Amino acid sequence: MKRIFSILTLWALTSFLGFAQPKEEINWYLKSPKKDKVYGTAANEAYNILTGKKSVPVIVAVIDSGVETDHEDLKDVIWVNEDEIPGNGKDDDNNGYVDDVNGWSFLGGASEDIEDEASELKRLVFLDRKYFGDKRTDEIPASDKERFETYQIQKKKYEEELANNVATYQNIKMLADYIQHVKDASNGVFSKETNAKYVPQNEQEKKIQSRSKLFFIALTPEQLDHEITGALSSFEGQVKMAAIDADSVRAAVVGDDPNNLSQRIYGCNRYEGPDAMHGTHVSGIIAGIRGNGIGIDGVSNNARIMVLRAVPNGDERDKDVANAIRYAVDNGAKVINMSFGKYYVLHKEYVDEAVKYAMDHDVLLIHAAGNDAKNKDVEDSYPTRIAKSGTTFPNWIDVGASSASRKPKKILANFSNYGATTVDFFAPGVDIYSTVPDGKYEDASGTSMACPATAGVAALIRSYFPTLTAVQVKEVLMKTTTPYKKKVLVPGTKNKLKMNQVCISGGFVNAANAVNYILNMTGN
Repeated sequence: MKRIFSILTLWALTSFLGFAQPKEEINWYLKSPKKDKVYGTAANEAYNILTGKKSVPVIVAVIDSGVETDHEDLKDVIWVNEDEIPGNGKDDDNNGYVDDVNGWSFLGGASEDIEDEASELKRLVFLDRKYFGDKRTDEIPASDKERFETYQIQKKKYEEELANNVATYQNIKMLADYIQHVKDASNGVFSKETNAKYVPQNEQEKKIQSRSKLFFIALTPEQLDHEITGALSSFEGQVKMAAIDADSVRAAVVGDDPNNLSQRIYGCNRYEGPDAMHGTHVSGIIAGIRGNGIGIDGVSNNARIMVLRAVPNGDERDKDVANAIRYAVDNGAKVINMSFGKYYVLHKEYVDEAVKYAMDHDVLLIHAAGNDAKNKDVEDSYPTRIAKSGTTFPNWIDVGASSASRKPKKILANFSNYGATTVDFFAPGVDIYSTVPDGKYEDASGTSMACPATAGVAALIRSYFPTLTAVQVKEVLMKTTTPYKKKVLVPGTKNKLKMNQVCISGGFVNAANAVNYILNMTGN
């Protein structure tokens, strides 16, 4: 599931418990711990070191919600399939996908697109509900006892998940109603001033009025309206999916059987999709045009974004993820960005096969660690570097999110997942300003942002040092992270640990360190 954090979503999830922070400087994620005293990617410093050296274009596949390909800061860095003639309705390159000029969507049919999807937990529960029907425990044969017990546990968790989604939706709706009341009383204006003058109608509105002051620290009224619209749509979609057979909707819209893993050719070339905010934001971090004087600068200066739509509002299908990975590999991607994840899996083996396919073809996969302040050593998310067979894939990087603060209590994002044996390192993922649809720019936070920050660094390395393999690039990034000597506050807890107790490398990604290491290693 794609999930980023904003002022609004944190309001809904935490009831205003101290989430508002001053807005960080645009492009802080490009800065250097050494030169700027900020734990950014040190990309700017890396380019200074590389002055005069040549690079080659590197294709970065963004498996996500879709991308606005004509955004002013992205249109010149979008991958183009030169073997495909745009708009002729033919499969010119004979790869099975018609008019796949900039990528492909595995979430679209002839005329419609999937936007909302069920959670994987719901899909598992519904499958077992069909299988077991109304049978009681004493009616279950011995061969199905273990599956039935798992079903009972998952059913209870799904009911809790649904209740949480309903509560979050109601919180956001309550805020939206309050803002509308203020607007109704103030000629359609919701601002710091009109909020202060408004006379609350009840005790609940008094609380919202007081806490709403925090919004004006970091958001304009226009941005807040946008946040509310997006969050209402997202959580309303999840609540609605509770009563729908998601497989039937998928079959009707896309036309495939989502559980028939042999099907590879399906979907459409509408790769922007109905909500491209997440994928567009991710793409800007990786490759937003550098030095053009507008918007933001991406991490990589010679990346090409391949757009692969496979992540809906809800949990992604294993079949779609696997096919997106295979498409990326077959069409020349050298780095794949995967800013999504889930805690339950239905067809893990199919994704495992695709990850091995990427490994066999020298492709590096970067994955977001997740945004639930969980220890992945205890509860990992999917997809994962460890195959069902027990094999560990060396072409895989899992990334946690860090902030611009140097303080031990704040340097790790308070929502980020972590793990001494499962998360490789941390990268900038708090208050990241990047591209969004309609030619605009917005802040967002999440390991979804740390993932492309790392993918941009990987693309930078593969661009300037193309003879390095995917595994070698990972090894270099692991060896050259920026260490942090003080103990850090573990996300979601009051505990403090050393960095090597919350991630494998014990540090933060650093492009300049990586470049210096490679230059010294090669003698250039």
